[in-house]
Amino acid sequence: MNYLDINKETWNKRTTLHVKSKFYDVASFLQGQSSLNDIEINQLGNVSGKSILHLQCHFGQDSLSLARLGATVTGVDLSSSAIDEAKILNEQLGLDATFVCDDVCHFGDSNTQQFDIVYTSYGVLCWLPDLTHWARGVAKALKSGGEFHLVEFHTFNDLLSGYSYFPKNEPDIEEETTYTENCDGQVSQVITWPHSLSNVISALINAGLIIELFEEHAHSPYDCFDGLEQVAEKRYQMQHKGQQVPLIYSIKARKP
Repeated sequence: MNYLDINKETWNKRTTLHVKSKFYDVASFLQGQSSLNDIEINQLGNVSGKSILHLQCHFGQDSLSLARLGATVTGVDLSSSAIDEAKILNEQLGLDATFVCDDVCHFGDSNTQQFDIVYTSYGVLCWLPDLTHWARGVAKALKSGGEFHLVEFHTFNDLLSGYSYFPKNEPDIEEETTYTENCDGQVSQVITWPHSLSNVISALINAGLIIELFEEHAHSPYDCFDGLEQVAEKRYQMQHKGQQVPLIYSIKARKP
């Protein structure tokens, strides 16, 4: 079983739906709307003049939003369809972002360029079987003093949904629809792995990075899980026995 081939096929199919969805709203994006949320904007700070490596960039909206802010951006994603769409958007917007189709761990091994910032966000880590390998690639891609920024869905919600919180030797293999409103019941196979918070943090520390920030957030900017309640624009919460569930966490780390 080649998990990369299976997940790549799934994300190629999903990309066809995502570029046409209201969830991603490509028309508004082309008119100037940013795809970035307050969490990552506040954490990243001023990116003008910075070189950024965006791992698991999907079809490039966040990468291009960062380019609009003055960054020089390289986006990497497993899906060839997503990279093709990212290149089309890049051309339509007249930007000069670079997009590479590759598995992020393989890219981490072969990459020789170093960046001011490595960024990745929202639903990225579950697709990776080995965070140690991933974190080494992140560290290698950073200049001395460079920053790594992760914004990710909190694993506590996965636990409430019946998945393991702690890492396992075997992946979860399922048939599921995508999260956009136009999924039309289309089902594809996905292969994912659970990663605890300590697993993520330890992988980064063991790769030689210094953790400078760790935050947990009770709200998600996306309505992409069952049981979410909208409490403000782009703010969704979940409650368990009357208490708020942590939905997002974010990490900033620095390479010495």
